[in-house]
Amino acid sequence: MTSTVSTTSTASADATAPGAARPRSGPCAVPPQATGTAGDIAARVPYPDLLAFVTQVLCARGLPEDRAGTAAEALCHGDLTGFTSHGITNLTRLYLPLLDSGRCDPRAEPRIVADRGASVLLDARRALGLWAATEAMDLAVERARRYGVGMVSVRGATHFGCAGHHALRAVRHDMVGLVTANCGRQRIVRPVGGRAPMLGTNPLALAAPAGDRPPFVLDMATTVAPTGRIRAAARAGQSVPAGWLQDDDGAPVTDPAAFDRGQAHLRWLGGDPDTGAYKGFGLGLLVEVLSALVPGAGIGPQEETAEPAGPDDDIGCFMLAVAPGRLRPEAEFRADAADLFGALLGCPPVRAEEPVRYPGWPEEVRSRERRAHGVPLEPALHREMLDLARNSGLGFPEPVRPAEAGSPA
Repeated sequence: MTSTVSTTSTASADATAPGAARPRSGPCAVPPQATGTAGDIAARVPYPDLLAFVTQVLCARGLPEDRAGTAAEALCHGDLTGFTSHGITNLTRLYLPLLDSGRCDPRAEPRIVADRGASVLLDARRALGLWAATEAMDLAVERARRYGVGMVSVRGATHFGCAGHHALRAVRHDMVGLVTANCGRQRIVRPVGGRAPMLGTNPLALAAPAGDRPPFVLDMATTVAPTGRIRAAARAGQSVPAGWLQDDDGAPVTDPAAFDRGQAHLRWLGGDPDTGAYKGFGLGLLVEVLSALVPGAGIGPQEETAEPAGPDDDIGCFMLAVAPGRLRPEAEFRADAADLFGALLGCPPVRAEEPVRYPGWPEEVRSRERRAHGVPLEPALHREMLDLARNSGLGFPEPVRPAEAGSPA
């Protein structure tokens, strides 16, 4: 029997899960501001105002206000954490075209196709992935609270932004979250040793509590870099490191614009077969199996006669929430998590000025700084948002005054 997924709360919350026990090793203080040199920044805008602006833009495209707010939070996560290739730069390049073309339904109501208690099959029905993935993970958390584990397998989805944002939903409840997504029928990356593209960048993310420190968040493409970073470098007129792209003969390409010209293609994590390319390729297939094969979503690999790059429609997602507190005392789990990540932070560094950090730490520090002092926007993106505001009949947030901005991240 099918049913409609209930709407969940969209209130913004700090991603750091509360810890019940004081960590017993390693540093625990989070620096109040990220350090680093200022880049080419046109303006810093208050995070709540940026969130409200994106919400208004999405509401104007037909999204209900609560879901538009959820989507805005997912999109702005990229700008807060520094994953700017997955932030508001994609508002005009990806999400508004998806809505305007009809490939994404702003009023879609995802439906539960199969419900087995701890596992659920969900048809997103072309809903905007930014909010649909959030609701899917919240459903997984709800089931994990009841069964110890909750798995929501999604088909019919659209692009959902940063996978890590959705995985972090589980951390708020002292759970571990795992998120994977394929790229629907879009084919960008070639199998190791192959000449035809068969898979997408197939991201995955895992988030876990770390006591009173920033949560552990691994958020990665299974290729060396996501397409967003390639295209961002091309727009900025910058080169990319050797090892990100290669031509048909395997020679390195550093011109990012060659990617969209069809003169270069992405490499898997690991680089060459001798240095681990099969690990990246294998991870990409792992994501394809969990995200597409399990729910029956659009599968990337097709016969060689198929179009080389189909649209990223009918994306499949895999949302897993694990509740260790249902298996053993939750306070014990929290203390062990604090010890695990505290020990890593306490590892003697090679360079004293570069202490050991784990994935998720720098992003949380940057997020706190930007919440306090404004989200930095590069000149081209700032102009783009001003144009969008003008064309939409909306006001764009006033920038933070320099005296209020503090140290840029």
